[in-house]
Amino acid sequence: MSTTKLPDELAPLQESGFARWASNDAPAADFRQRFDESRIPVLGIRHVRQWGIQVDDERELMGHERTAVADEELWEVVLQAKDGSRYEVSSKWVVAASR
Repeated sequence: MSTTKLPDELAPLQESGFARWASNDAPAADFRQRFDESRIPVLGIRHVRQWGIQVDDERELMGHERTAVADEELWEVVLQAKDGSRYEVSSKWVVAASR
């Protein structure tokens, strides 16, 4: 079994153990309200591979025979909300919070 190395840009997030939102645009404001404003506990970081598809049958996608969607490598960050709930979010949505 091969292991995937944590990207360098996520290392500070793992080291600090706390995150903050990377922007005010994502995720939605009602979701962000579930978390601390400046220091969100990080419970874990995990690698996810979203499998793509390949369609060789034009009956499935008319006019798109031999269509392929590539696999996607994703990193998810497990965050703890103020009420103790756990949520997995895209690593693109968070950055490391200062200690």
